Amino acid sequence: MKYQYLLLLITGLYLSILIPSFASYEEPIYDHSAYTECKSVPEDALYNGGIMKDYWTNENRVIRSETNSYNFVLNNLSGDTIYSFSSWVRILDADSAVIKASLKTANGTVKCVGNVIARPGCWSFLKGGFVLDFPSSYALLYLQRSDGEKLNISISSVSLQPFTYQQWKKNQQDTIYKGRKCTAIIHISDVQGERVPGASIIVEQVSRDFPFGSAITKTILGNPAYQTWFKERFNAAVFEDELKWYSTEPQQGEVNYTIPDQMLEFVRKNQIITRGHNIFWEDPRYIPSWVQNLTGPDLKSAVTSRIQSLMNKYKNEFIHWDVDNEMLHYDFYEQRLGTNTSLEFFQTSQQLDPLAKLFMNDYNVVETCYDMNSTVDAYISKLRDLKQGGIFMHGIGLEGHFTVPNPPLIRAVLDKLATLKLPIWLTEVDISKNLDKETQARYLEMVLREGFSHPGVNGIMLWTGLHSNGCYQMCLTDNTFHNLPAGDIVDNLLKEWQTGVVHGETDEHGSFSFSGFLGEYKINVKFGNRTVNSTFSLYRGDDTRHLNIQL
Repeated sequence: MKYQYLLLLITGLYLSILIPSFASYEEPIYDHSAYTECKSVPEDALYNGGIMKDYWTNENRVIRSETNSYNFVLNNLSGDTIYSFSSWVRILDADSAVIKASLKTANGTVKCVGNVIARPGCWSFLKGGFVLDFPSSYALLYLQRSDGEKLNISISSVSLQPFTYQQWKKNQQDTIYKGRKCTAIIHISDVQGERVPGASIIVEQVSRDFPFGSAITKTILGNPAYQTWFKERFNAAVFEDELKWYSTEPQQGEVNYTIPDQMLEFVRKNQIITRGHNIFWEDPRYIPSWVQNLTGPDLKSAVTSRIQSLMNKYKNEFIHWDVDNEMLHYDFYEQRLGTNTSLEFFQTSQQLDPLAKLFMNDYNVVETCYDMNSTVDAYISKLRDLKQGGIFMHGIGLEGHFTVPNPPLIRAVLDKLATLKLPIWLTEVDISKNLDKETQARYLEMVLREGFSHPGVNGIMLWTGLHSNGCYQMCLTDNTFHNLPAGDIVDNLLKEWQTGVVHGETDEHGSFSFSGFLGEYKINVKFGNRTVNSTFSLYRGDDTRHLNIQL
């Protein structure tokens, strides 16, 4: 590049670095690297710094407290481009603080880029990004403390890597091919073990390995149209409200599980796995009014009765339990029963249903980086607190109630959480009802593609349970089960992410190969007057699945 200098602008509140426009680069491969531990030495910059590589790669810079914002001045950013941003940050004050990165474009638009809890004495990794639909001749990418106090930090290994939409999608497709599909080689022989070339083969996927589902409501009971629509699409379910405390015990002592029992009959009959949501909910708005009026021993008795009743009733029924919902945002029970209350909820759940997978579940972890209660680092910190208390968490629940998705932020958050080696589920995905239905559908596709393509995500649940008056935020169909735009997106993606019927013929070695999505398959083999039908599975961990069939 022609610029070979660093320009520092110091203007009362701002310290800035000027970054020139970027020229063409070889097609980049997205780097999923992420770090959750605080390190004594920062790692090298991702992408060798990207478009910042000639200005700031692995060099440390100190930003002293005379400024409350550190700004990178970015010139001539391209539109229709996704930017992945990362940096290492060390705070120089005595206490930790959240450092947030934001972008302000030439037209005044401000975008959330990412955040990190920076700590004194070690380096923390900030990863995020932003999307520009239109070019910006000038932009500021700036770092600030979330509390508005003056900056006193060191920064190192800054990187900003652009991707075209096509490059971003290709990276998604590559990770799907590597993580969601498997190559199968089918070997056909006769009873003497001789190879059979020229045999006709038909392979059909009959079920998917990847759990993709939706919330259901009690309106599915006695509603054949709803039931048929649901079971034709989804292999996973969650009850939207029917297991919540306000539904099962609206009045003290009047416990009624009739509705969830009937809903369980439906999912069992159709071999649909189901999440347990939820045992407790920390948000006071969704706690039964009679519970809110209890204190001390009476409240303790009520919560003990609730968890024992629910867990004994449904032991081994649900694949997951959301134990203490939205505990990053609310603390109703801990305020009244003590700081270890949520830990005790998890301990009791583990004892009463030891085979169930226990999940944290919260919102605004992947949806935005403006909510300081639920930063990715805050989520990780809570997981570690529970682990120190003896709780081995089995999974990470991310609700996913989006307004405008930020794909590089979603991917960056998933990258950091994936380093914990726990299954990640998007548990309540929808798009705000304040948007028109076409925009909802477009944004939903963005979110689902990010989730399905990320190697750390093990399941996706939509929050699209249908009530008589519609859905919480987003419906897939109208009340007659005709698709809305979001429903078309779901149907198209389900078709895209399932192996169609494969027709083929064995080669001269008596073999036939294909690449298929993980799941269960049936196969029909014909040669002359001989026919064999069989089944097989493609599952994660197979480099190549070899199947031997004898005619």
